[in-house]
Amino acid sequence: MSPPCLRCAAACTLNLETAQRIGSVGSSLVAGAIGAWRASSQLTCPLTMATSRFPLAKLPAAVMGAISGSQAGTRAAELFFTQKLPPGEGTPWLCVSCGHTFRQLTRPFTAPH
Repeated sequence: MSPPCLRCAAACTLNLETAQRIGSVGSSLVAGAIGAWRASSQLTCPLTMATSRFPLAKLPAAVMGAISGSQAGTRAAELFFTQKLPPGEGTPWLCVSCGHTFRQLTRPFTAPH
C-alpha cells in the first residue's frame, strides 16, 4: 500500500525503486533496438553492399550496436533516477499530484505474541 504524500496528503504515490527498475530495463531494450537498427542499416563500403542480401552478414554489427545502445540507455536511466531520488534511507516515493519526492522508512513485520 502506498503512503499518502507528506506535502499534499494525496493518496496517489509511485514507488521510485520500482519505476527505476522498469525505466532501466525499458531504456536498455529501446536503446539496444535503436543501436542494432543503426548499426545494421549503415552501408560503409561496396563489399558490404554485396553481402547485404544475407541478414546474417549484418548480425555482428547489429549485436555490437545493441550492446552499446543498451549500455547507454541504462546509464541514461540511472543518471535520471539518481537526480530525482531524495536523499536518506527508506523507500523513495513520488507524489503524482504535486511532484514531491520523499522517503518512508519501512518497518519490519513483527508477529503479535
